[in-house]
Amino acid sequence: MDGGSGLNILYAETLDAMGIDRSRLRPSKAPFHGVVPGKQVMPLGQIDLPVTFGTPSNYRKEVLTFEVMGFHGTYHAILGRPCYAKFMAIPNYTYLKLNLSGPNGFITIGTSFQKAYECDVECCEYAAAITVTGDLAVHLAEGAEGQPDSKQSPTSFEPTEGIKEVLLDPSSSDGKAVRISATLSPK
Repeated sequence: MDGGSGLNILYAETLDAMGIDRSRLRPSKAPFHGVVPGKQVMPLGQIDLPVTFGTPSNYRKEVLTFEVMGFHGTYHAILGRPCYAKFMAIPNYTYLKLNLSGPNGFITIGTSFQKAYECDVECCEYAAAITVTGDLAVHLAEGAEGQPDSKQSPTSFEPTEGIKEVLLDPSSSDGKAVRISATLSPK
């Protein structure tokens, strides 16, 4: 659940595991931002898939549009605001629950705090490993190999604005630096 996301995201790895052929993807309309700060990504394409919440006696099924990403993620999919709007669902991040109405009463979907913690740790470790090794471009390029339409823009992680490198510790000789926007104010 990601109430801050304006997209429903599905990773190509998940699409493949579901046995869905990538030829079913439609071209995506535009790149989006927020996966990596200050950079943009072009999805492999879009796909409409049925999503069902509930039990056999009380369920809701809707078709959602997913942007399919060609790089590895620590989740199978990310459900964003379009999902909540379509299901008229209410996420509760404190209790890790998603509530929506069904034909026979409310449907509540949830997880354990332990599982949520494990997912967060895995996500942070994965992001840190990619950032430290500087292999982000390699990971993204690997995912771009399976694009269904060669006319489509490749996965792109170009800075949206100029960037500059700043040493983490100017008194150290290790040379570790971080990249920041060149348009930031001195503050």
